[in-house]
Parts: sequence; structure tokens; C-alpha cells
Amino acid sequence: MKPLRLLITATALASLAGCSMEQHGYRDIDTFMRQMDNQPSGNIDSLPQFRPYEAFAYQAKALRSPFKQPVRVSLTTEQIKRNVKPDTNRVKQYLEQFDVDTFRMVGSISNEDGFWGLVHGSGGVYRVQVGDYLGRDHGRITFIDDQQLQLVEIVPAGPKYWIERPRVLNIQGY
Repeated sequence: MKPLRLLITATALASLAGCSMEQHGYRDIDTFMRQMDNQPSGNIDSLPQFRPYEAFAYQAKALRSPFKQPVRVSLTTEQIKRNVKPDTNRVKQYLEQFDVDTFRMVGSISNEDGFWGLVHGSGGVYRVQVGDYLGRDHGRITFIDDQQLQLVEIVPAGPKYWIERPRVLNIQGY
């Protein structure tokens, strides 16, 4: 027991002796702090004034996407003579407000009343038939079977001319 008591006493005395000693290792830090306290304090710049956020309304949704290649075609004399034009007096169908590239054919259905293609896009699955319009470029559906949907778009080919461009939507899984 005596060695343990002697060890505890020696440890306590060493701890007390360490607390009472003068700390010589911090003189350079104390000197630096005194120098900094003696310097004049600077001014803090005021916060910059920020302009409020102005919302931007994109107005070119109906135009050609800038990420697609423009349609560049040389017109044949036959195409110039035909002078195909879209029917501007026709009432637009619902699916004409979306781009054809957003749709994909996912199936077909039929009954005694007819045959329809099923296209997925713009947040839903829609039933279309031959003669319906699809897409922004006046695309009229000309053929539907269980594997594909064909349509003919009328696209501008200059300031006064329009041409017909065939498109095909092949069936894809949902």
C-alpha cells in the first residue's frame, strides 16, 4: 500500500508544481497579440446592393429547337409546282401543340369501329387514327399498323414554299 500512496502523492505534487510554473513557451504569441491590439482597427465595407431577381419568360417555345439541325432542302421544280401549304383555317388538335420527337408509339388497338395507334408523350398515352394530326409541323397521320405509325409533316422550305416530310414512329416499349 505504501508504494501506491507514495505514487499518488508524487503525482499530485508534480501536477501542482506544473500549475505554479511560469509559462515560457507562449511569450511570442503574447507579444504578437499585444501588437495586434495596439494597431488601429479597420472599417468593414458595407454589403453590396443586389438587384432583385427578374423572371424570364421564354417566348420561343413554338419555334424550332436550337439544338436540332435546320431543315435545309433544295426544291425541285415538281415541289415548287405543287406548292403544298398547311391549312391555316383548320382547327388545331390537342396533340399538335407538342413536338413529334416527344412522342413514341407504344401499341395499337382495334375493334369493329376501327384501328388506332397508341402514342406516349406529353404526360399520357393517346389514341390516334389515320387522318389525325400530331406535332407542331402540321403532321397528318397517313398509316398505322401494329408496328409503326407514319405521318407526313408540312415544313417551311423558304419564305414562300413548303414541302412534305415523311416521318415514322416505330413501336417501342412503354
